[in-house]
Amino acid sequence: MSQIFKRRAIREKVLQYLFAYEMNPTNDEFMKNEILSEIPEDTDKIFARSLINQVLANKSQLDEIIKSKVDNWDISRIALIDRILLRIGVCEITYFPDIPPKVSINECIEIAKLYSTASSGKFINGILDAILDDLKKNQKLNKQGRGLLEESLPKPEKKK
Repeated sequence: MSQIFKRRAIREKVLQYLFAYEMNPTNDEFMKNEILSEIPEDTDKIFARSLINQVLANKSQLDEIIKSKVDNWDISRIALIDRILLRIGVCEITYFPDIPPKVSINECIEIAKLYSTASSGKFINGILDAILDDLKKNQKLNKQGRGLLEESLPKPEKKK
């Protein structure tokens, strides 16, 4: 299984856990262990746990970033699956310097196509792209490594 598809499966498990957590935050560790038990490799479990922990620890901040791009909408009006996928996407973009932003965005879009409505992919794409653009403009994008930095920085304007 390629790394991309493996990571998508892990992100789907993270989505499942975060959805279950939203419905019932009790039995947190039991739920986490149960859902992540289907991930065979320890390094993949570490990534899943890290993503879950970052989303939960920064939920308010992630929601504020999302709210800034959803004009005249209360965040509670966004479908729960879409809201969770937006949190995952923003979390990866802001807290995982080794994951290219476009990968995070594309993964959230593809997962939305499987688990949410027909228009969710476009909705998520628009919001995550806008957030990424803001981070670039404000030079707050923390990406390191080959292939991460170059594609994340704004392109210099050509002189006329």
